[in-house]
Amino acid sequence: MNSESAISPEDSPTKDIDEIVHQRVRLGLLTIANEARRVEFRFLQDSMDLTAGNLSQHIRVLEEAGLIRVIKGTQGRRPRTWVSVTKAGRQALHDEVASLKALIHRVERAGDPTT
Repeated sequence: MNSESAISPEDSPTKDIDEIVHQRVRLGLLTIANEARRVEFRFLQDSMDLTAGNLSQHIRVLEEAGLIRVIKGTQGRRPRTWVSVTKAGRQALHDEVASLKALIHRVERAGDPTT
């Protein structure tokens, strides 16, 4: 395919990228949550260097999409919020990684840009 060839929507290199999952913070949040049974809000905030409000917004988007579950409770006397990835969230994460691998393969197949 040369640069003048038309690319159909079916051939678009980003056709399988999920806008909800692909956003940098949400992709990171799903990745971290996928690694544990559940992860505490404060851990996510600290490890991703986010404000509480910013993290809350991203959590809300993922929760509304059914990709994570939010559990509120207490630990000792302190209120806590935990996040866990749902089965749909795990699948969405794996689908996103597969889409990114396909994109990488396509770039690598095109060859070295310096030659």
